[in-house]
Amino acid sequence: MGNGMSEIEDFSKAEYYTNRELSWLLFDKRVLSEAMDEQLPLFERLKFLSITASNLDEFFMVRVASLKDMVNAGYSKKDIAGLTPGMQLEKVNQKTHELVKQQYDTYNNCLLPQLMENGIRLISHHEDLTEDEGAYVDKYFADNVYPVLTPMAVDSSRPFPLIRNKSLNIGALVRKKSGEEELEFATVQVPSVLSRIVTIPGEERCRVILLEEVIERNIHKLFLNYDIVCAYPFRIMRNADLSIEEEETEDLLKEIEKQLKKRQWGQAIRLEVESGMDLRLLKIILSDLHIGEEDIYPIDGPLDLTFLMKMYAMEGFDDLKEHSYHEPQPVPELPEDENVFEKIREGDILMFHPYQTFEPVVRFIAQAAKDPDVLAIKQTLYRVSGNSPIIAALEQAADNGKQVSVLVELKARFDEENNIVWARRLEKAGCHVIYGLVGLKTHSKITLVVRREENGIRRYVHLGTGNYNDSTAKLYTDLGLLTCSETIGEDATAVFNMLSGYSEPRSWNKLSLAPLWLKDKFLYLINREKEYARQGREAKIIAKMNALCDKDIIEALYEASVAGVKIELIIRGICCLRVGMPGISENISVRSIVGNYLEHARIFYFENDGRPEYYCASADWMPRNLERRVEIMFPIEKPALQQKIMHILQSQLSDTVKAHMLLPDGTYEKVGKQDKEAFNSQLSFCKEAKSEARKKKDSTDRRVFIPETNHR
Repeated sequence: MGNGMSEIEDFSKAEYYTNRELSWLLFDKRVLSEAMDEQLPLFERLKFLSITASNLDEFFMVRVASLKDMVNAGYSKKDIAGLTPGMQLEKVNQKTHELVKQQYDTYNNCLLPQLMENGIRLISHHEDLTEDEGAYVDKYFADNVYPVLTPMAVDSSRPFPLIRNKSLNIGALVRKKSGEEELEFATVQVPSVLSRIVTIPGEERCRVILLEEVIERNIHKLFLNYDIVCAYPFRIMRNADLSIEEEETEDLLKEIEKQLKKRQWGQAIRLEVESGMDLRLLKIILSDLHIGEEDIYPIDGPLDLTFLMKMYAMEGFDDLKEHSYHEPQPVPELPEDENVFEKIREGDILMFHPYQTFEPVVRFIAQAAKDPDVLAIKQTLYRVSGNSPIIAALEQAADNGKQVSVLVELKARFDEENNIVWARRLEKAGCHVIYGLVGLKTHSKITLVVRREENGIRRYVHLGTGNYNDSTAKLYTDLGLLTCSETIGEDATAVFNMLSGYSEPRSWNKLSLAPLWLKDKFLYLINREKEYARQGREAKIIAKMNALCDKDIIEALYEASVAGVKIELIIRGICCLRVGMPGISENISVRSIVGNYLEHARIFYFENDGRPEYYCASADWMPRNLERRVEIMFPIEKPALQQKIMHILQSQLSDTVKAHMLLPDGTYEKVGKQDKEAFNSQLSFCKEAKSEARKKKDSTDRRVFIPETNHR
């Protein structure tokens, strides 16, 4: 391979790329492979199958919806893989039908028999109930379900009811008892306020039936003047992509609230029905929803497998769950009873969640709220938990007279409602609330605390790869840095000035921001490695992220690969780059880790001719992150912390249990042990965090008790 090849090679050819939607479906398939893994405890497999279902719901509401919008608008521009929206939709439809079939094969052939073996009987059809079980279920229906239901008949005076997005419904064909031949349509929504899993008491370990089966069994009690000809569950998915013309919007808050209501009634884009549904019933539903043949999903089993997550939460099945993973451990550098600011002054602190607890981040803000020397707290919020201690601390800080500025991103998808509530609460408490920037989502994770100290003002900064959400911090792997570096403090101030007053600094010290500078910085770093490789010097890139689909970045990686740079990518989800193409991407490997925790950290390593640089960021290598969002990348400069980062990357590159490798044909394959010892990086990080916390505790205990024993 000549070094001049990249000068003449055209890296923009469609065959060098994978379509992002098809790549995403491969990711959901990797999650499904966990549900199929017989090495995993049974309830963990139920959980993974549930995750594939909720993933797919979101994929339809957003990505498929967007493709349909493009097709309806006559938009025919091709994507980087050379596919028009129409072509993408066709391929996505085919692959989605295959995926759904695999989901239900897994459910029916692998998981149901396993549940039975473990004494858990999931009664799939109400016809299978014994007489005693039937009596219990009927009484349960009369006492708990009947009062909540709203049966709806359709006739000349009552139009077809609006069916809510994602709701589970039972459709029925009914005939008047007065002897009329004509069939009418009736429907009832399965209420989401009631538990979908109904437990039937008895001697066995566990018997459950789903709520829709209970309703279907008793549906004749809802339509007393009718005979029920047939009844089947159905569920629809609607377009949930919000379209907001921000330029014309006077009040973003009100506009988003208005659009949220529309989400319930957007265009129907998928219809799930129980397979074998009476065709006359199906025809009525289809004619009202205006849905095409390709969007019908006949399901062999219960609709909406997300109920399996509720099953996972049932008590008494600990023996069927995974117990190798530990609770989040204390951060050794930040003992609970010590002042966070003093500890940060001793040196930068890198936290690795969820192996280490998120509690110090909450404590950082809570202490700042109470500390009389703290003058101001500024923070960006993208997604926070339902009962967020961070929100409570910010309210308290404002109450204590501190300057509190919070950027709440109202456009965080599916969290819009939640964020509107928080924004109003914070405003009420006296915080300055900024609602993001027009046309851009603010996805960066940064907190700045300004404190008055003996030597003047000092700025403390937290930067992270994940959201300020104490709930998801137990499930998502993320990195967070606490620092009082002067240069980062200056940059942090500039970030908030930019967000609240649109003033851009002339230059940055350490931070790189999207949408203005970050993409160029990444391209510069990749090209620098390429130049070193061409000169025969040390060059290597390791990058970990959730998704890679930015064409400019992929082209730069291909060029670097051609020049001889070894590139190791760890990408959880979408990857539009192709590996192993002769003369183009032979030096690139891509692995995806799908495990107990959701891999969420973004880490970037550049060899830089033997002077390695390490970065963490809130951004993936996607056009939306690099061009349409406010994102932050920050360097990790302390040698001990750099070693930690390299250890994380090397561990993930050595994973033989949860890693899948991308193959040249575009499919993924589990790495497998191949004579190596089984190594699960997530499990290993758990053990390391526990051992570090124990070491710290032992040394603290010794420090306290040794003098006393000597004294005696």
